Amino acid sequence: MTVQEMNAAVRTEVEAAAFRRLVAHLRERSDVQNIDLMDLAGFCRNCLSRWYREAAGERGVEMADPEARETVYGMPYKEWQAKYQMGDTRKLT
Repeated sequence: MTVQEMNAAVRTEVEAAAFRRLVAHLRERSDVQNIDLMDLAGFCRNCLSRWYREAAGERGVEMADPEARETVYGMPYKEWQAKYQMGDTRKLT
């Protein structure tokens, strides 16, 4: 099957797999701070969790920010902050 032959279901599966791999990579790279991601890539873990929450909402699934962040961080956000955040005083949105 070529990319042009991919149907919507396969495309969704591929996109979901890429998302899961990105999330796993970000969980493994806890040394990379959100501010660094924002500076270099224009998004951070919080952005990714917000996009996840918004996509869920568009499909009728109610999700609070803490739930979406836990999906991306792999643990409650406050726990991740205490464990990995380096204390940069710059604020991310």
